[in-house]
Amino acid sequence: MKSRLLRMIARERVDRLFEFAMLSARSDLEAAREAVAIARRIAQRARIRIPKRYKLMFCRKCGNLFLGTDSFSVRVRDRRSTHVVVRCLRCGWVRRYPAVKEKQIRSAARGSW
Repeated sequence: MKSRLLRMIARERVDRLFEFAMLSARSDLEAAREAVAIARRIAQRARIRIPKRYKLMFCRKCGNLFLGTDSFSVRVRDRRSTHVVVRCLRCGWVRRYPAVKEKQIRSAARGSW
């Protein structure tokens, strides 16, 4: 019971901190970066996962928020397997997301004709 309550409180705090980071990123980038760092530490201590909508919003290496085109670049690559490459323009960290599900769905739809 106690751990469930602690995780619920931690989840609420993580949500609030990410919302604060998104709002303050335009005016004070350092405060936004610090809010992301605090939210990550809270999630780590409470042993909860950061929701995917927030996980895709920041660089895991430097904590830079991915808001606007001046903080990250996105590319789609078709080598080896199709994937999306997101690069942080502050530290150069690269994150790759597989994009094969859409191809599989498309090929399955063609085969059912």
